[in-house]
Amino acid sequence: MASFRVLSIERIEQLELLQLIEQSPDGYAFLSDPVHVNTTVKLVVPPHKVAEFAELNERFSLKAEVAFENLQTVIDRQLKGRREVFGWTAYHTLEDIYGWLDTLIEQYPNVVSPIVVGQTYEGRQIRGVKVSYKAGNPAVFTEGTIHAREWISAATVTFVLNELLTSVDPAVRNIAENYDWYVVPVANPDGYVYTHTTTRLWRKTRSQQNVLCFGADPNRNWDYKFNQGGTSTIPCSDTFSGPYPFSEIETRTLSEYISTIPNLSTYLDFHSSGQLLMVPYGHTREPLDNYNELMEIGRKAIAKLQERHGSVYQVGNIAEIIYVASGSSLDWVKGTLKTPLTFAYELRDRGEYGFLLPPDQIIATAEETLDSIIVILEEGKAMGYH
Repeated sequence: MASFRVLSIERIEQLELLQLIEQSPDGYAFLSDPVHVNTTVKLVVPPHKVAEFAELNERFSLKAEVAFENLQTVIDRQLKGRREVFGWTAYHTLEDIYGWLDTLIEQYPNVVSPIVVGQTYEGRQIRGVKVSYKAGNPAVFTEGTIHAREWISAATVTFVLNELLTSVDPAVRNIAENYDWYVVPVANPDGYVYTHTTTRLWRKTRSQQNVLCFGADPNRNWDYKFNQGGTSTIPCSDTFSGPYPFSEIETRTLSEYISTIPNLSTYLDFHSSGQLLMVPYGHTREPLDNYNELMEIGRKAIAKLQERHGSVYQVGNIAEIIYVASGSSLDWVKGTLKTPLTFAYELRDRGEYGFLLPPDQIIATAEETLDSIIVILEEGKAMGYH
């Protein structure tokens, strides 16, 4: 059987070409988003596209080299290590994650309560937990895996949740006990399940758009500056914004829930990959009202993040450091709810594995991320934001 090859394209000069491929993939896929000139991109070439890509490679001097001979072997490596016990040496299914949330609710009945923050097209619940040690705390909302294929996101969010309950580190205890945490590991359950059962690199929801095309990009579907750049109106595209704002039940119900959270001071959204810490907005490079303060907090956060394992991150507004992208949850929370501290992470790595980050990097990724979250909250408090 012909395999799906993964080609590495160094120092992209033909960014426009790759972005056109992404808009009309017809079987092509990327292991990380093609967004920057002078970065490496891994492109999945399906068997029926080998001849076509060879021609493109020659015509545009892409200098593509084979990174992985067979995509499936990289995926299999990512699926290794599934244990009976929930932990962070492996990636877990939605069922496992929800089962683990249930055990936390049983183990910590005075602190952890179940929350249902939304519904999905296929009838699942978007579940999470609230962690509250005392009344009257400012609230932090953390959201993972709105893009289905970004598994490291759910793994990081569950790791942080576990630390909030079990860590004896004084800095972790401080943020655990002095904030109310609303933790949603998987904001796109249908898509996440689909990445485990059918198509590993699926990104969107699973709503039927037409006979051939499924899903909208749930991070382009929010009702704030909808379709003002960085989106597609082509239903089969990975960045299809949906036919109208909040067309997806996932984004609509999630937004309704977030609107009800009292004292919401902080919103943290987790993606992969690229090692970026981003502030709103995605539709414009114009700085938002508290841009300078968020950038100052962000710079301190990424400096702290680098200390533990040496991971280098960049900080900036979405449109500046990654690409123009309108209709994101981050922009909606900032633009509509006026939540002061809003950050989106693009977690590891910087292009080697992209969405297929090996499980042996989960714990290090999550540890360094938690270090930086502590800084975000402490610095935000020092600025009077909570």
